[in-house]
Amino acid sequence: MQMAHHIHAIQEDLAAAASLATDEATVEAGRRLTQALGSSLHLRLLDVVSEAAVALSNSVPGRIEVRLAGRDPELVYVEEEDAEPELTQPGSDDSLSARITLRLPEGLKAQIEVAANIEGASVNTWIVRALQRGLEPRTRSVRTGRRLSGYADS
Repeated sequence: MQMAHHIHAIQEDLAAAASLATDEATVEAGRRLTQALGSSLHLRLLDVVSEAAVALSNSVPGRIEVRLAGRDPELVYVEEEDAEPELTQPGSDDSLSARITLRLPEGLKAQIEVAANIEGASVNTWIVRALQRGLEPRTRSVRTGRRLSGYADS
């Protein structure tokens, strides 16, 4: 779902409201505030989408994941698996003792925290699982009827 359109619409609404002021300083302050709110609006809309995914997951046998495609979220249905994936590859002697320092943009860090919270995992566990999924061999499969995309209008 493309959030930029919705964020732009909210910014236009705020700018229109600010333009109703009688003095130019207030109009200019409203315009600047409207522009500055873009990133915050994006994060708040991601929170709403994440909460919707959790609510939907409670009513389906699998789970609904929020995945980011660039800056835009996608809701994806994932069937339940019988067992939780292991944190290390089978037969590996690696323990979870290796350390790495990673610097992330604040917005990406917030999105990772939201995703980890949705899965009920720590940020560290979520990152380890995401990295393992990224390193798994890719197999081509055709999936139909399992992907949800779009937006809800109330």
